Amino acid sequence: MRRLSLCLAVIVAAQAPPPELPAQVPAGATEMLRRLYASRDFSSERFGPARWIESGAAYTTVEPSDAFRGASDIVRYETATGARSVYVSARRLIPAGDSQPLDIDDYGWSPDGTQLLLLTNSRRVWRQNTRGDYWVLNRASWALHKLGGPDAPEATLMYAKFSPQGDRVAYVRRGDLYVERVADGKITRLTTGADSLHVSGMSDWVYEEEFDLRDGFRWAPDGTKIAYWHFDMTGVRTFTLINDTDSLYPFTIPIQYPKTGTPNSAVTAGVVSADGGPTKWLQVPDDPRDNYLPRMEWAGPNELLLQRMNRLQNSDRVLLADAATGAVHPVLVEQDSAWLDVVDEVQWLAGGRRFLWLSERDGWRHVYLVSRDGKTVQPVTPGAFDVIGIAAVDEPGGWLYYVASPDNATQHYLFRTRLDGTGKAERVSPATQPGTHRYTISPDAHWAFHTYSTFDTPPVTNLVRLPTHQVVRALAANATLQETVAPLIARKTEFFKITLPPPDGATLDGWMIRPRNFDSTKTYPLLMHVYGEPAGQTVVDSWGGQGILWHRLIADQGYIVASVDNRGTPAPKGRAWRKVVYGQIGVLSSREQADAVRALARTRPYLDSTRVAIWGWSGGGSSTLQALFRYPGVYQVGMSVAPVPDERLYDTIYQERYMGLPQDNAAGYREASAINHAEGLRGRLLVVHGSGDDNVHYQGTERLLNRLIALGKPVDFMEYPNRSHCICEGPGTTLHVFTLLTRYLLEHLPAGPRP
Repeated sequence: MRRLSLCLAVIVAAQAPPPELPAQVPAGATEMLRRLYASRDFSSERFGPARWIESGAAYTTVEPSDAFRGASDIVRYETATGARSVYVSARRLIPAGDSQPLDIDDYGWSPDGTQLLLLTNSRRVWRQNTRGDYWVLNRASWALHKLGGPDAPEATLMYAKFSPQGDRVAYVRRGDLYVERVADGKITRLTTGADSLHVSGMSDWVYEEEFDLRDGFRWAPDGTKIAYWHFDMTGVRTFTLINDTDSLYPFTIPIQYPKTGTPNSAVTAGVVSADGGPTKWLQVPDDPRDNYLPRMEWAGPNELLLQRMNRLQNSDRVLLADAATGAVHPVLVEQDSAWLDVVDEVQWLAGGRRFLWLSERDGWRHVYLVSRDGKTVQPVTPGAFDVIGIAAVDEPGGWLYYVASPDNATQHYLFRTRLDGTGKAERVSPATQPGTHRYTISPDAHWAFHTYSTFDTPPVTNLVRLPTHQVVRALAANATLQETVAPLIARKTEFFKITLPPPDGATLDGWMIRPRNFDSTKTYPLLMHVYGEPAGQTVVDSWGGQGILWHRLIADQGYIVASVDNRGTPAPKGRAWRKVVYGQIGVLSSREQADAVRALARTRPYLDSTRVAIWGWSGGGSSTLQALFRYPGVYQVGMSVAPVPDERLYDTIYQERYMGLPQDNAAGYREASAINHAEGLRGRLLVVHGSGDDNVHYQGTERLLNRLIALGKPVDFMEYPNRSHCICEGPGTTLHVFTLLTRYLLEHLPAGPRP
């Protein structure tokens, strides 16, 4: 019977038509993918890490050593003349008993410039390499000293930094704060009690990810005290990652990860003597679990400036704290009906009598000058435009330098205006260079490292003189990269604006890449690249490296590639633009994305509305799901990488900022979660996720797969074992991801023009 069944199966197979073979990536595209993701063909020329010294009269940078292959020297340049000298040669970085210099992962100088603090042997902690070994080099004696003492295990120190006097270094080791005297290596432990749920001088996962708070301590200006954050994570639920790949039996990695609506860490702040002793805890008001303490800086030798945000993040109270007594009093309160962003650019002026503050209180993000008591709040940059960020302050000259782009939200330019708010703002970036300008300005505001790029041109970094913007010398010309890229930029990218129909009626910015052999009399399939959430823009006129070149590769297979920024993305278009999505993340954005595709198809006859795909990563992966589930008549194919299908599964700080608390907005969370609209899927969907993603958990994709299975919806799926949110760990991974995306698109959205 078994033999008969086998024979019948062979006969049936012989009579059936041969299966259709999946599309293959053409050889030229395969080679280009290899060049993009498995070679250094498109690497940018390196400048830095650079540090201004002597108030801007000189700077140091890291350059390859002539004496030691693979090692680096730290080189000093006179800013005005370019005179070069080796400040610290690689041979000075050879520890006793070794033959090879230390690698320079990062470095910093003592305030007087006589001592070097070097980070080496660094290890990744979640997103960044913030743990490693620290060494101090004395440039007078050339003595090289490893911090931490003889008992410190390898690569266990974090966030080391000199005191303002340069005589001591403070650092975090295994969750506690230490100070080490440079002269003799004496170590003083400032805090105790660290364990997996209690840390001092550093932050928990969610503060690091969403408030960008990693280094959790601050030296007092006089070097006698240190203010620090303390995190009590008891009560925060544990999310367990499972590593199936790195040992004979799987093992788990626990993370204290607060999902929406669940308890946060209790976060407090205290001040301790640098010589050790008891901590004076600051009397910050309200429940430390249901309020946030995202920023703390010294405001003179005896006071600290704190930002205290409520859990909804729609109120930010600026507090002054007395370091001796712990008493606090309010100075300023910012409020918003949606949410507020943490203010990073708090700079003190007039000997500590006033500080600079960023606020959207008039509907635009502007700089204000606030008196120390908060009674006077004076606008410095009035007008119907957004300040993107403060770049520098020239207090002796009376100038504020800031980044803005009043006429084009896809670009960045440097401006300056009088600190007293009088007079007209001056554009410093050259009008002859439309695109994106980035600056690292010297302490005296007379010089800057200036990096300029556009969507189609790689970055060039120069030293410029301010305010004239005169180019003094090239720092990273990137000539080789520009020459390598030039043949690939067959057509300039088109930046466009498109107005949506009512009820939205918004005008969105976008870009479009056409194939090199584009024929406007024919129709082409369209691939939309999307992010769509408040954490980022996709439509920015700046170089995007391999991502841009991959989109060009796709275009040259016979696609048109485009992207638009819907309302709710952080474009400099005013508060109303950014915050209209409050409480409905994914709802308004997906509608505007679909309306943009329809509008493009109506106005551009060369777009084939029956061949439309969309793809994105992280928030863009979520937006891809929203697009396919809510607007199946618009999109035929979607590629969703590392998405959040259910917003209840993401962290407190990010999701509650834009959606409110799930206890108060349960219906909003249900409506905004793509998983609850999965029945709308009609096209082809590829979902990609790393099983070791500590940020956007693989759990969400597993729940989505279960939902699609229950609905009987076909779905294609790729898991990358034990990879994090970047899906970049391990040899060949990034090449594999983008080869997969390329192949999937070619297979399910026929390429090439049609009559």
